[in-house]
Amino acid sequence: MKRLAFYFIVCLISISSFTSKAAKINAVKVGSKINVTIDGMYFTSYIFSSDEKYPFFYPVNGPISGGSVTSMRNGEYPHHSSLFFGCDQVNGGNYWQEGLERGRIISVNAEILKEGGDTVVITDECIWSRPGAISPVKDLRKITITAPSKTVHQIDVEITMEMLIDVHIKKTNHSLFSARMAADLSVKNGGTMINAEGASSEKDTFGKPSPWIDFYGKRGNAIEGLAILQHPSNPWYPSPWFTRDYGFMSPTPMYWPQTGEETFMKKGEVLNLKYRVLVHGGSVTEAKIAELFESYKNQK
Repeated sequence: MKRLAFYFIVCLISISSFTSKAAKINAVKVGSKINVTIDGMYFTSYIFSSDEKYPFFYPVNGPISGGSVTSMRNGEYPHHSSLFFGCDQVNGGNYWQEGLERGRIISVNAEILKEGGDTVVITDECIWSRPGAISPVKDLRKITITAPSKTVHQIDVEITMEMLIDVHIKKTNHSLFSARMAADLSVKNGGTMINAEGASSEKDTFGKPSPWIDFYGKRGNAIEGLAILQHPSNPWYPSPWFTRDYGFMSPTPMYWPQTGEETFMKKGEVLNLKYRVLVHGGSVTEAKIAELFESYKNQK
């Protein structure tokens, strides 16, 4: 009887270990891309090639369909590159819209710091550059990719911006961390965009401060989406959101400057920005976005 009980306990432990087994996440640098897989399935690429406006992620594949929940330079707004970080109106330069001569965010040192276990860590150093002008900003990036569950994949983005000179950013809706959603997930095509307060669609989320927004829609018999969470340590938290029913969201403090018509930062000033991206299956409640934010906001 004791031997049978011992065997039963061992089996339970083995089953528990199997069911809670962490995903294996790998990354490989190929030319100007870092490709990331989760349990052997392609998840995303961090793209930093020399002919791009800025580094960005594409595709950002959903955990159920395997198709990207973001879109890449559609005809309506070709300067939207999936999941990205940039800014317009910086000391006369444009580090957001198309036209490399107007300004670029140049990756100078994208590296894989860790991979092969349950986490991928990517670091990068970027210089904001424009012909004939002094570079206004240098930024350092740390990107951490994990898979909290089979239906939630997570990208943590930490960006430290250092002002190399005095920086003036005029009022602009083109600022900082942003996502352009895949067309089939847009509100225009039946999808849902909802913030932490339960407001939905462009009409009720545009210009409203909120810790997070989730954007999701139906794909066949499944639901997939992407949420952006702002960390409470961010300046201007919670930033108001620039949202569009066609499939765009960005916590955009520069469009609602706290003083006057511009944002001013002195040489040597440093901004620390943190965002969490949750690529998920299910609706906002099924994916437990609110609960996941509660966990995130308490992390330093």
